[in-house]
Amino acid sequence: MLIDVALPVPLYRTFTYRVPDGLTGSVAAGSRVVVPFRNRKEIGIVVGTATPTDTVKYKDVVEAPDEAPVMDEALLTLGRWIADYYLAPIGVALRSALPAALTGVDVPVPARKTRRVARISRELPSLLHRDRIFARAPQQRALYELLEAIGGQASVEHLGGKLAFSASVLKGLVARGLVEIDFETVERDPFLSRAQRAPDAHVPTEAQAHALERLAVAPPGHVALLHGVTGSGKTLVYLDFLKQLVLEQGKTAIVLVPEIALTPQTVDRFRAVFGDRIAVLHSALSDGERYDAWLALRRGEKRIAVGARSAIFAPLRNLGAIIVDEEHESSYKQGEAPRYHAREVAVVRARTEGAVVVLGSATPSLESWSNASSGKYELLTLPDRAGGAQLPSVAVVDLRAEQPKRPPSENAVGETAFSYAIGPALEAALDDRLGKGEQSILLLNRRGYSAFIQCGTCGDVAVCPNCSISLTYHRTPERLVCHYCLHSEPLHLSCNRCAGMRLRQRGLGTQQVERLLAERYPTARIARMDVDTTSGKWAHTEILDRVGAGEVDILLGTQMIAKGLDFPNVTLVGVIDADVGINLPDFRASERCFQLLSQVAGRAGRGPKGGAVLIQTRCPTHHAVRCAVTHDYRGFVQQELAGRKHPLYPPNVRIANVVLSGTQEDATARLATRAAAWLHKLLAKHATPGMTVIGPAPCPVERVKQRWRWHVLLKAERPQDLGRVAQYLVDRFEIPKQFGLRMTVDRDPVALL
Repeated sequence: MLIDVALPVPLYRTFTYRVPDGLTGSVAAGSRVVVPFRNRKEIGIVVGTATPTDTVKYKDVVEAPDEAPVMDEALLTLGRWIADYYLAPIGVALRSALPAALTGVDVPVPARKTRRVARISRELPSLLHRDRIFARAPQQRALYELLEAIGGQASVEHLGGKLAFSASVLKGLVARGLVEIDFETVERDPFLSRAQRAPDAHVPTEAQAHALERLAVAPPGHVALLHGVTGSGKTLVYLDFLKQLVLEQGKTAIVLVPEIALTPQTVDRFRAVFGDRIAVLHSALSDGERYDAWLALRRGEKRIAVGARSAIFAPLRNLGAIIVDEEHESSYKQGEAPRYHAREVAVVRARTEGAVVVLGSATPSLESWSNASSGKYELLTLPDRAGGAQLPSVAVVDLRAEQPKRPPSENAVGETAFSYAIGPALEAALDDRLGKGEQSILLLNRRGYSAFIQCGTCGDVAVCPNCSISLTYHRTPERLVCHYCLHSEPLHLSCNRCAGMRLRQRGLGTQQVERLLAERYPTARIARMDVDTTSGKWAHTEILDRVGAGEVDILLGTQMIAKGLDFPNVTLVGVIDADVGINLPDFRASERCFQLLSQVAGRAGRGPKGGAVLIQTRCPTHHAVRCAVTHDYRGFVQQELAGRKHPLYPPNVRIANVVLSGTQEDATARLATRAAAWLHKLLAKHATPGMTVIGPAPCPVERVKQRWRWHVLLKAERPQDLGRVAQYLVDRFEIPKQFGLRMTVDRDPVALL
């Protein structure tokens, strides 16, 4: 028998192999097989059978490691769609749907973890009988009666480690035939150790009840956009909807969240309702933990998958719903091949398997809003906060008037440096909350201590040797770091250009603000949450648990604190600098700014005490800021859509970003120029109305990881035209094999940087 195998290599084709007689294991469609490929072994996925050709000599499959396919036909179909739509090799697309433990030839599949358990094997009901047996063994009696008290069994590790019983005491009970030692499988689910919270008791509001009624009668493949203001109870709608599907109808579901930081709170709320039916899939887990979760979902032991982007590939059968929370988030877009967007994959998977999709957000992406406005999606709205709570009042602080005329130097201390970061209005609000024992959240979407180091004599800025970007100063540990390639170097004592000693720190980072807050409020409990403080496996969870327990007075962080968090005692949100990112050379910059400001503002006032928001900015008249102040999503959409008509940008048109890169600047520029000319010639020969080519031009960040980058933008009114031209480009455009030249095509990009 001949089979077609998709291999995780950058080639847009499958490969045919022969299945030798006597090979054990499954070789059906969706099975893993080990095959020889270019003097090495690769794991591939069987996609079907092949027709023999007399002139070809086929290589044999080396091994079929599994007893059953790891992917069903629905996931195979989804993988094919991803490969076609996002212009990725089929093997690369299918590999992304499997846990890492199943993708390496030399990586053994993690065995399920086991532990030794001591169980009572013979009961001793008579007190006299016990007195006689344990007359000279009081420790054995204590252990035996402890096992009785805790249900008849306990792990050997717990008895020895936590309860301090020696191994000889346990051996004595085993020798007497009173206790036996067994092995049991342990599920590697780190979230099981979290305290079980009680389910939220609530009566649906009128708007929530209407949304649930509409979802209950939604046909298979239906997509609903749940647009609700922050705090309106979107999660409660998710929970009640899934109760109907999972508990009453026996179906399964996927719940996507955009940030690992949101996973613990989401899991806690879903576990309170669905118990141990929840499995968690995200990158912070070990390979073994992710494999156990994947296996439990595949076997039907778990019914709901909760996780970040890759959880969309959870191996669930009888899929009833896919929830995409905070659907506007750019983290749902994969940054490397296959460059899929989990929101779009969710819609396609739901239509293939007959599930219902719920896209939830207080600030939906313009693409989703346009689809809802056109009737492609159903729009469900939650216009008010749940429980009668009011949206927080939002005020703008114009930094042009409030900040000192000149930024402080790196040696500035006390009031000058503090007032540059925290203006008088925000300082007064912080003083008030600390005095009342209430909590505050401060957002600054820039990590590190200072944005860059500049020579005060010649103006030179320390830049990364690998990327076209300045190095960020980090104080703990003291290094200059590139946030693109992670290059780091010691802080310079003198200017590299003029040898001057007047080096100045420019721009605030979260590390510097944390120090200023600690100096200004020495008794306040401050927590910082950014990439630097959350690199540990459970760092997100530990910080947020402290906030929830009231052990933090001020939570300072980057955008990871801006969404999904629900702390009733947070009554103040301060945005230290709303202008970070607002003027980036990207057509989505204003949209991202508005979403960030609206989302972080929604963290305030979720309890009976109410809340307030202060936004510090130098652009108080920018429509992203003005609409965030008034919680006016529709007003923002109206202005933003108008700005994307001339020139045309999504959602008014579909785009693909063709990035040409190489290790030599001139060669990369020549390749980009040739690619643009090739596309112009193609469109001139085959008229495609509504399709244009923009560029070539250097990327806004021209060099990353020692590779020069140029791009060409394809725009099309119809997605099928864009797909056809982009695929033709990938198939036919020749790239010289020198200077490390490459071409990538990012369809429906979320950023053009």
